[in-house]
Amino acid sequence: MSDEQTPSGSPEPGGPGRGAPEPEEIRFFGTTWVHHDGGYGLRRAGAAAGSLALAAAGAVVLRFAFQGLEIAAVGPFVGILVVAGFAVCSALAFRRTWDGFVRRPTPGARGAADTSSQGLMLIGFIGSLLAYFCRSLVEAPGEKLYRAEYAAARERHERRRGARTGNPAAKKPRSKKGR
Repeated sequence: MSDEQTPSGSPEPGGPGRGAPEPEEIRFFGTTWVHHDGGYGLRRAGAAAGSLALAAAGAVVLRFAFQGLEIAAVGPFVGILVVAGFAVCSALAFRRTWDGFVRRPTPGARGAADTSSQGLMLIGFIGSLLAYFCRSLVEAPGEKLYRAEYAAARERHERRRGARTGNPAAKKPRSKKGR
């Protein structure tokens, strides 16, 4: 639990409609990651179990594909290439997915590099699912990144709000010494 919890009326000190920053939603978790409420623990367990089950199902599908290669009698070299290709793609997909939970991609990195790696991520889907599973054991995937961004946004909001205290339309009375 967090010390910064507010009454259930509003999740933010400024309240909705006052320009206070709103937390970003995380897939499968919504905004329950902010205060770890609303079944957050169950959602994390479900996300971990689901991603592990999907990775296992994907491994079974890949096993059937490999059996198809054995039936076709393509030879051991092709079999080794296929296994090595899936292993490398899974490792790269794991790393890319894990990095996505830790930091946002740079704006210049999107584009051609992003579209060229879509095939790699598709082939290495098991690695991506395993990264999701491992991250779900610790926190909601991406929670640390979202929490840091949300805290920074709240701090900026509080600084802006603190600088506007008082009535800006009211003029300060001039002293009579200067006259």
